[in-house]
Amino acid sequence: MTRTRTVLALLVLGALTFGTGSPTWVTTTVATALEPEVAVAASGTSAAPGVGAGALVLLAAGIACALTGRVARYVALVVAAGAGVLVVASTLVVVADPTPAATAAASATSGVTELTSPVTLTAWPWAAIATGVLAVVVAVWAAVAARGWAGTSGRHERADGTGTAGSTDEQGHAAGSDAPGSDATGPDAAEQDDDEIDPHDAWDALSRGDDPTGR
Repeated sequence: MTRTRTVLALLVLGALTFGTGSPTWVTTTVATALEPEVAVAASGTSAAPGVGAGALVLLAAGIACALTGRVARYVALVVAAGAGVLVVASTLVVVADPTPAATAAASATSGVTELTSPVTLTAWPWAAIATGVLAVVVAVWAAVAARGWAGTSGRHERADGTGTAGSTDEQGHAAGSDAPGSDATGPDAAEQDDDEIDPHDAWDALSRGDDPTGR
């Protein structure tokens, strides 16, 4: 999975999680002094607040994967997986026992906590569980594939990742070079054709005041 697909997947899953949490999850009825039967409904975000929180985290993790470096991207993917687990766990609590959510909704809408009909679940909680599971799968899959992603900017990293390019020694020469104007590959490297000049090497040569073409 590429970085772009991961970012898009996390953003889409975050939006879908919001979408599954907005509709009604729980319905029931209560009786009041004025009406013998009052319909009560609770949305997913009110019945399971973890669903809304998980959706926000998924959106933030998608943005972080697009903008951050290697270490931060792994942190973002771990957080995304945790958000998926949070969505699933919060939803399963409501599925296992929807009565507390229905009672809280009845109290908020009518001031009555005694329910007069069985509590009914809609299909939206199952959709929320599906998005949470998909978020975990995408995060794990992306974490495995992330080692092959290109960095946000490789100009300041060596090929082996041990330091920054263009570092100098105490005499002001490029580290690993024998004389000014030479790089770690030897003096003949500057004589390569223009078509063979690596953009990063050219930038580093210009930073040292050298002509990257060797002319």
